[in-house]
Amino acid sequence: MPTKKAEEEKVEKSTKKSTKKTTSSKKPITKKTAEKKVTKKTLVKKVAVKKTTKIAAEEKTTEKKKVKKELDKEILNESPKSAPKDIKTKDDFNWTEFEEGIQTVDSKQIEEFDKLIDENFVDTYNDNVIIGEVLNITEREAIIDINAKSEGVISLNEFRYNPDLKVGDKVEVIVDVQEDKTGQLVLSHRKARTIKAWERVIESHEKETVVTGFVKCRTKGGMIVDVFGLEAFLPGSQIDVKPIRDYDQYVNKNMEFRVVKINHEFKNVVVSHKALIEADIEEQKKEIISQLEKGQVLEGIVKNITTYGVFVDLGGVDGLIHITDLSWNRINHPSEILDLDQKLNVVILDFDDDKSRIQLGVKQLSNHPWENLDSNLKEGDKIKGKVSVIADYGAFIEVIDGVEGLVHVSEMSWSTHLRSAQDFVNVGDEVEAVILTLDREDRKMSLGIKQLTNDPWTDITSKYPSNSRHKGKIRNFTNFGVFVELEEGIDGLVYISDLSWTQKVKHPSELFSISDEIDVIVLDLDVNERKLSLGHKQTTKNPWDKYLNIYAVDTVHELSIDSIGDRGATINLSDELSAIVPKKHMIKEDGLILKEGENANFKVIECNSEFKRVVMSHTSTFKSAKSDIQKKSKKKEKIDKSTLGDIEALADLKKQFEDDEKIEK
Repeated sequence: MPTKKAEEEKVEKSTKKSTKKTTSSKKPITKKTAEKKVTKKTLVKKVAVKKTTKIAAEEKTTEKKKVKKELDKEILNESPKSAPKDIKTKDDFNWTEFEEGIQTVDSKQIEEFDKLIDENFVDTYNDNVIIGEVLNITEREAIIDINAKSEGVISLNEFRYNPDLKVGDKVEVIVDVQEDKTGQLVLSHRKARTIKAWERVIESHEKETVVTGFVKCRTKGGMIVDVFGLEAFLPGSQIDVKPIRDYDQYVNKNMEFRVVKINHEFKNVVVSHKALIEADIEEQKKEIISQLEKGQVLEGIVKNITTYGVFVDLGGVDGLIHITDLSWNRINHPSEILDLDQKLNVVILDFDDDKSRIQLGVKQLSNHPWENLDSNLKEGDKIKGKVSVIADYGAFIEVIDGVEGLVHVSEMSWSTHLRSAQDFVNVGDEVEAVILTLDREDRKMSLGIKQLTNDPWTDITSKYPSNSRHKGKIRNFTNFGVFVELEEGIDGLVYISDLSWTQKVKHPSELFSISDEIDVIVLDLDVNERKLSLGHKQTTKNPWDKYLNIYAVDTVHELSIDSIGDRGATINLSDELSAIVPKKHMIKEDGLILKEGENANFKVIECNSEFKRVVMSHTSTFKSAKSDIQKKSKKKEKIDKSTLGDIEALADLKKQFEDDEKIEK
């Protein structure tokens, strides 16, 4: 053990060293004071202030010396090993510099000091984002420690996107209110997230990282998602790889997304949940496609239903079942037998080279119904069935489940006048038909209904001989005539020229209407071609036989004008016949034109039964008389010049003139 005297010697040595340091340090101080005396008067004031501070520092040093003595006594009482170290550390401190206020501090110490302040204290007066720790969670609030004087509080509504928040979690906050009415420090997590959100969104978009968002609500065309505090748009097509029918199932839920588009100008963000699963689905798709084979049976889920078929999800790969491959029975719409999200087994019928289009079938998993058809059935047999479908060209009759035969509209009636199949049958009707053709290989069957009755054309020659008179019903009009039905299955054609003796008919509808009954006469019959030519005007006498005699050419008649048109006048000769007076033949002898209702003599200049036309002229009545007189005078001159040898010829001419005069009278 060292003696007390030895310890005192060590203390004295240490004090001597400290005094040496102080003396050495005083030299630069004296130099500085000398420089200050040379400076301006303003610096003298500063020196005076330093002297006052120096006096105050000396008072403190006296107190510290007392404390120092007490410490020295305690050090002497301690163990000899630890004493020298503590004494040295205590004596290394330059109390003189500290007292004078000129102590220099190392830059490293300043940095360490600033670092300790930054780590342990928070400036609550700026808008910087602070990382806080969750200390406690109440029913409404979260208590956050940010290394301030007191803990801050945040409403739990700001953590709706993170329902898994727990004590100990680190969260980003910003000071919202320094001190509310209750003296509480109020923080905001939402504002802090908003400040950092845009940077995080851009970063996640560039790095293609997965982000978590909270689906807030629905909107037109998609959903609104809270991502890092920003509202992003989630299109409906980007929610899932399959169509979404119920958007509300995603509201108020957290989902993972990938930022797919950013509009920096309008601060718009578009996210996608579909993009996250597409990569996995693509791998599954490649694996499934590599194993596909024709005839392979797989299980799928109905993904979409259309009018032409059903799309089935095979586990990442979609295939189409055409409506004709759903059932052996005829269906109008796939929804009659399938529902959305329904599981079913399908068989692969075909696919293209890259297997991007896959054709599936369901009915191929069961036996073809034609295999259940009675093997004894043959052509000519009668069979019963139900009308399943009606088309413009005929009706389909379901003989047994899945086996149908076609009754063409021409096989429904013996009538050559084709009508719609709906005129004969309706969907659901039980009908009987005759098998016309039966092809078991191609699985086709044609049926006939009219074959159940006798063909009316077999004895038509006895029923409808030429020139026989009958009554028929008008079924149809054409530009060239009228079709008249004499009985079911027997139609005849009346050409437009055989409708009237006297009228010029442009269209049959001018004289008749559909379903009118008219009298006809059989003009011609072709059994092989099943053609029957009829006539209507032939049922009455031809009035032109009478009109040709009455209104012969050059005959004169006293008549009145009934109407006047652009081309001339019309004179009604009877109920069915009228004459035409051209405008140039309406001029009277005095040069005036005949007026409507005026009586005058008219000469027939044309009477044609073929064209059903009578043309008359008033002008010809007085012009022909003058021409006759001129002709007679010319004849007399010729007689005077004749010789005696022509007396007999003159006598004949005289007799002819006399006969002509009698006729005119």
